[in-house]
Amino acid sequence: MSDIGGIAGFAADLMEWLGAPGAGLAVALENIFPPIPSEVILPLAGFTASVGDMNLAAALICTTLGSIVGALALYGIGQAFGRDRLYAVVARIPLVKVTDVEKTEAWFAKHGTKAVFFGRFIPIFRSLISIPAGLERMPLRIFLTLTALGSAIWNTLFIMLGYGLGSRWETVSDVVGTYSKVVLVAAVLVVVVFVVVRVVQLRRRQRAGLSEEP
Repeated sequence: MSDIGGIAGFAADLMEWLGAPGAGLAVALENIFPPIPSEVILPLAGFTASVGDMNLAAALICTTLGSIVGALALYGIGQAFGRDRLYAVVARIPLVKVTDVEKTEAWFAKHGTKAVFFGRFIPIFRSLISIPAGLERMPLRIFLTLTALGSAIWNTLFIMLGYGLGSRWETVSDVVGTYSKVVLVAAVLVVVVFVVVRVVQLRRRQRAGLSEEP
């Protein structure tokens, strides 16, 4: 696998040096640093197992453990940061209101378990969801259980695809890479719409205030 470059090459090197634990380490890093895509790491691990350079069961176990470790690190960051600091930071961000955070907290209190589980299947979001889980002090046992289940499903799917496709494992990366880009574009559009709506609201309030002056 010496001819593989970029992020895939980095993941390949870890697997070559450490075997299945290297795949787990790569996935843990992917959880903490979303630009490292699991759609590259997991099919590559499957391909590595298909040629006999890695035990398939070990790859499934280690990558799931890596997902849990990475998610737990972000959960800890959210928990350590705390709601008070979050509120203080939000109060200083233009166009964002503390009430926005309160509404998000209310939503998370109602749907947090589903968000943590299904979030494991959404690029970028699967990393970020661990932070509000920590902020909201989701019971650690529940968080770990949901993360383990969601991660096991996601990791198994893509490792087995890579295992089955063999040398054509990059086909999986290409398809899921497109999915990741669509998710990213959708997230950016949501942010843009939010900013535009808030700017319009702010200008309307400013105009209303001016019109009320004597």
